[in-house]
Amino acid sequence: MSGPNYWDYLKLDQLLSIQGGIEGDERQLMSDELHFIIVHQVYELWFKLMLRELREARDHLAEPEIAEEHVPHVVHHLRRVAEILKLAVQQWAVMETLTPQDFLAFRDKLAPASGFQSFQMRELEILMGLKPENRPRYGNVEPVRHIEERAPGSAAGDMAQRHLDAVRAEMSLRDALHGWLFRTPIQGSSPDDAGDEEAVLEFVNQYEAAYRTSQGKQEKRLLELRVHDADALRKRFEVSAQETRGFLLAQDEPEDGRARLTRIRAGLLFIESYRQLPLLSWPRVLVDTVVEVEEQFVLWRNRHARMTERTIGRRVGTGGSSGVDYLDRAAQGRIFPELWAVRSILLAADSLPPLRNAEFYGFA
Repeated sequence: MSGPNYWDYLKLDQLLSIQGGIEGDERQLMSDELHFIIVHQVYELWFKLMLRELREARDHLAEPEIAEEHVPHVVHHLRRVAEILKLAVQQWAVMETLTPQDFLAFRDKLAPASGFQSFQMRELEILMGLKPENRPRYGNVEPVRHIEERAPGSAAGDMAQRHLDAVRAEMSLRDALHGWLFRTPIQGSSPDDAGDEEAVLEFVNQYEAAYRTSQGKQEKRLLELRVHDADALRKRFEVSAQETRGFLLAQDEPEDGRARLTRIRAGLLFIESYRQLPLLSWPRVLVDTVVEVEEQFVLWRNRHARMTERTIGRRVGTGGSSGVDYLDRAAQGRIFPELWAVRSILLAADSLPPLRNAEFYGFA
C-alpha cells in the first residue's frame, strides 16, 4: 500500500473548491473578485496559525514556574508569529494590484459583509490581551458584539460564536506575561520572600534617583548650549521625572491593583536594565520578541489602512463603518503598553543603581 499523495495530505480537492464567493461557482466571478477572495482566505489561514502559536507561547508562560530552558520555546513560537505578520504586511502589496475601479465592479455584492467581521482577528486581539474598552467602536456598537449579533443562522456564524466564547474564557498572553514578570527576582528578592515589597520599593526609588541624575546631566548640557528656553526645558524634564515615578508606582491604575502592577513594571525594568546577567538574557529576548510581535501587528494594521485608502479613499466601508478612519484608530492602540513605555526610562549601563546579589543571576 502506497503512502498519501501531496494533494491528499493537504486536502487540495477541498481547499481549491471554496473560492466560489456568494454564487458558489468561481466560473461566475471576474478574476479580480477571485483575487480578492483568495487574498482574504490566505489571511484567515495565517490567523489560524498565529492563534495556535500564541496559545503555545501563552501556555508555557502560564505555568506556575518556568524553567530556564522553556523560555526559548516561548520565544520560538512568538518569533513565528512575528514572521507571519511580516509576511502578512507584504501580502497587502498583492491586494493593491486590485485597482479602485476593479474593486468597485463587485464591491456592492459584499454589503453588509466586511473584513471587520473576521472573528479570527477579534480572537487574536482577545488572546493577545486587548481590553474591550481599548478597541474602537464600530459606529455605536462594540465590535465583538456586532459579530455576535450577526452570527446566528449559519454554520460559520455558529463557529464565530464558539470561537469568541472560548477565547474570552482563556487567559490572555498579556495576563500570562504579567504573571511571569511579577515573579521576576528583583535585586535577588522574589515575591514570596520576606521583605520583598520593601526590596522592590527600594529598587524603584534608587532607579528614580538615578533617572533624575541622568536627566539632570542632559538638562545641564542643553542649557549650556542655550538652544532651549530654560524654564520650559526645566519644566519638561520635571514632568518627565514625575511621569517616570507615576509609571513605576502604577499611579495610572486603580489603587487596589497598584502593588501588583508596580512589581510587574519593576520586574520588566530590572530585566531590561540588567539584561547582561546570564539568568536574564533569555527573559530579555522574550520581552523584546513580544514587542516585535506587537510592532508587526501595528504595522499590519497601518498597512491595511493605507491599502484601503488607496483602493476606496475615505468612503464608508462595506459594512457601514467609517472605513479608513476606523482602521487608523485601531492601529493607535497598544496591547502591551508597559513594554513600550519602559523604553522611555531606560538608562545607560553606567548610570544604573548598583546591582545587589549578582551571584543570584548566574547559571547554576
